[in-house]
Amino acid sequence: MVGFSSKPEPRRLQPMIFDIQATSDPRDIVHRTVQALVEGQVVGVPTETVYGLAASALSERAVAQLCEIKSCGDGQPLAIAVRSREAAQDFMPHLSPLGRRLSQRCWPGPLTLVVPRDGNASAASQLPASVQQRIIGNDDCLGLRVVDHRILAHIQRYLAAPLVLTSACVNGQSLPTTAAVVAKEFGSRLPLLLDDGPTRYGGASTVVKLTRNRWELLREGVIERAAMNQFAKPVIVLVCTGNTCRSPMAATLLRDHVRRRHGDENAIQVMSAGVAASPGGLASTQAVDVMCDRGLDLSEHVSRPLDDALMNVADLVLTMTRGHRAAILAAWPDMHDRVFTLRRDGGDISDPVGMSVDVYRACADQIDEELASWMDVLEQDFYPESNASES
Repeated sequence: MVGFSSKPEPRRLQPMIFDIQATSDPRDIVHRTVQALVEGQVVGVPTETVYGLAASALSERAVAQLCEIKSCGDGQPLAIAVRSREAAQDFMPHLSPLGRRLSQRCWPGPLTLVVPRDGNASAASQLPASVQQRIIGNDDCLGLRVVDHRILAHIQRYLAAPLVLTSACVNGQSLPTTAAVVAKEFGSRLPLLLDDGPTRYGGASTVVKLTRNRWELLREGVIERAAMNQFAKPVIVLVCTGNTCRSPMAATLLRDHVRRRHGDENAIQVMSAGVAASPGGLASTQAVDVMCDRGLDLSEHVSRPLDDALMNVADLVLTMTRGHRAAILAAWPDMHDRVFTLRRDGGDISDPVGMSVDVYRACADQIDEELASWMDVLEQDFYPESNASES
């Protein structure tokens, strides 16, 4: 009987794995991970999309080691993960309205925004030179993420700098959605790995590049193209008192302006509300009649009060009076750069409630004239341009 023998393969060491789901108090795991990152080690971490490899952006050695482990090519910049939308502003200080819109609606979450670095204005210029070379692309752009994962959020609270973060896959292989896949691939090259079970989405982040008010879909990931088109649309809210006369007419007229200019009234999202509105009220009969005379339909309008849900998505709020604006800013002071009177001169649109159809008609004419003067502003600052359909 002929026998065959061979030398046994050397045992492949495994990283230290912390099972997050097996502990009711993850503080020790968080602290040990923070210590490893501060000491210049590369760690494996879960995100909401896939498992990634992370290193402190302040550690040149760790970032170089991450690139060696991942076999990163020199031409492929790495993304950085910051702890919050507010922290991201330090890295993209001159963000366009479109960029602000996407960051508010998609962060924390599975979106990587690729934005111009803005030279020394960006906090990226304060990172070590070799790290900047790894995270800034040939077009002087920077990729940013705000990951939606509770453990990573806890870790980042203790760090003075963002994380350089890349997916834990090699050479385009299948996405690593479990810690076991990461441990098998990287073995002893990865000293520490956090295991939080399968990732929430099981897919890559969507990557969008911003250039002023233009967006380009570089990679369709968890957020699909159709959803990105919706996230990119501006939301403009028209506000009066009861949301039965002026603001419903204003919203209807604005949609008509958009339709006539762009052929699609849904190019932006137009909504209306009242600072003292009761939910579920109908538009006044006179307002419906005046809009009908213009070939516009206001019969299905239902009133709604202005609330946090609406203000959180609003890119621009146009009020009928100075009093409305003051009331809004008293409740939402952080919105001072997005709340304006409809009249460009700061004046008021008088309330026609209880008046004749002729008064309503004059009010609608005044609103329409003011909206016309806003259209060029909206065109310049709010309409997103996209080549997503070409991607």
